[in-house]
Amino acid sequence: MSGQYRSTTNGIEVSVEPFFLDDESDPEKSYYVWAYMIEIRNGGTETIQLRTRYWKIMDGLGRIEEVHGAGVLGEEPKIKPGETFEYSSGCPLTTDSGFMQGRYKMERKDGSTFDVEIPAFSLDLPDEIRSLN
Repeated sequence: MSGQYRSTTNGIEVSVEPFFLDDESDPEKSYYVWAYMIEIRNGGTETIQLRTRYWKIMDGLGRIEEVHGAGVLGEEPKIKPGETFEYSSGCPLTTDSGFMQGRYKMERKDGSTFDVEIPAFSLDLPDEIRSLN
């Protein structure tokens, strides 16, 4: 994955690739949907487990929604050194732009935890959509 947005925390690299879902969006009803692919690569020296996620989602009018939860997509994946975990999810907004950022709480084998940053990424319409009237 090319990952337009990347961040590394304690050797854990998070890459994000957002894309607009035209087929699932309805601009006339102020409903815009984006999907995003996430890749988490463990560049550290020990196995980690993703325990929780936190998202801060801001729409084009500055309204903020916060999302907290266990794992991702119902999983709490273990990621060994050198391995990657990938998943995709989505985000609907009532405006045609916004941004997301967040963090994962990771747990080491000894039970200690640390936060891994999810880089801020923008949710924008593709240029060809923007030019339509």
